[in-house]
Amino acid sequence: MRLTLLLGLLWVMHPACAQKEKEMTMRDMIIFKAAAANDTDAIKKAIAGGEQVEAKDAEGRTPLMVATYHHHTAAAKLLLAAGANVNTQDHLQNSPFLYAGAEGYTDLVKLYLPGADYKVYNRYGGSALIPACERAHLEVIAILLADKNFPVDHINRLGWSALLEAVILGQGGAAHQQVLKMLIAAGAHVNIADKDGVTALQHAQKRGYKEIVQLLQQAGAR
Repeated sequence: MRLTLLLGLLWVMHPACAQKEKEMTMRDMIIFKAAAANDTDAIKKAIAGGEQVEAKDAEGRTPLMVATYHHHTAAAKLLLAAGANVNTQDHLQNSPFLYAGAEGYTDLVKLYLPGADYKVYNRYGGSALIPACERAHLEVIAILLADKNFPVDHINRLGWSALLEAVILGQGGAAHQQVLKMLIAAGAHVNIADKDGVTALQHAQKRGYKEIVQLLQQAGAR
């Protein structure tokens, strides 16, 4: 109790501290609003004025995360050049790189890839590739798979690899057939089973995805 009172007195005795914090909060809002508006001039001014590119808002989002949510490439390029981290996660465990991959923002994935940490996962414990395969973002998938170091067989907390997710949550049509072809060509293991021991082939058979069944069998699936 004494410590609390003492700290309170010190705060009252130093109103400049409270004012400084308020000013910093107001300043920090500028860069977030600029990122949301894709206002590169305002972003430059904010950075020149001392605002931090890794500052976080109430949702844990950095300015780069805000720009990514809005798919503002110009703002993202500027923030990245100023040192923004593509792996910083918000309260939803989204990072700029992970979200760009999941949403199919090809230009941003290319921009973020050199700085991407493949060991940073989303709230499902998944990589950027897994939701990209679910949603058949073919260009994003091609970019990720072009890097031989990308963990193509990473398994998320649901027990699914990218290949499993493409079969389980995909539609089985031409787009997801192409996803399977790309994953198989990249060396994805076709016999990885989910938490219940069900393989991609068995899931495809259950759903009546004849073309995907054929692709998997040709790749050695059982």
